[in-house]
Amino acid sequence: MLLTSILPRVFLHKENGQEVRLTDPNKNFSPEAVLNFYSGTYPILTTAKINGPEIKKDEIQYCFVSTIGTKG
Repeated sequence: MLLTSILPRVFLHKENGQEVRLTDPNKNFSPEAVLNFYSGTYPILTTAKINGPEIKKDEIQYCFVSTIGTKG
């Protein structure tokens, strides 16, 4: 028998060289809505871009990459 399951979404971003794992606040939110949700707690995310999704370790990972401090 074939079983299917929905993979959990995880959102990642780096802060001070440490990778921070953010849980999915609402499965119905788009990745952009999740970025806006967490930008109140992590102000650096206001200028971040979203990379992904990537499936790793039985979860769907999205990376929030800050554009502050980069040229070009």
